[in-house]
Amino acid sequence: MAAPHDALPLEHRPDGAPTTRPLRDAFHLPARDTSVALARARVLERLREWYVDDESNADAQLLMSELFTNAVRHTDSEKVSCELWVIGVRLRLEVADEGGGQSVMRVEDADRGRTGDDERENGRGLLLVSVLADDWGIRRARTSGSESTTGHAVWAELECNRTHG
Repeated sequence: MAAPHDALPLEHRPDGAPTTRPLRDAFHLPARDTSVALARARVLERLREWYVDDESNADAQLLMSELFTNAVRHTDSEKVSCELWVIGVRLRLEVADEGGGQSVMRVEDADRGRTGDDERENGRGLLLVSVLADDWGIRRARTSGSESTTGHAVWAELECNRTHG
């Protein structure tokens, strides 16, 4: 699936393609452990406003917790940027850090956690993301007002059901 910002405009979509208007929320929080709960609460509030069902909402909150925690623990960021999208039946979360420190764990590190070393603490968060999400990945992130790409954005997508409209 194309990233929300890469999606075709409505006038260029093939006949029969969903025309549901994308829903988007973006916010920034300080890169502190205490901000994880604030990010979860923001996801809960927004997805309730968007009539996303309880199961999808719970999965999204857990994904946000893991992605946000990863950004706080593995970087020297001062703030963490978050985006939440609902496009049709797809839900996308993205968490971007400012870089520095140990940086965001690589995909290979999460894969290594899958191979049986259950005692490793590092990698479990992204392993959980890989189980909950239909698709996920890591890309370079631009810092605000800059063309430099020192940070990383970790995104996850899953199917979501809506209880209204």
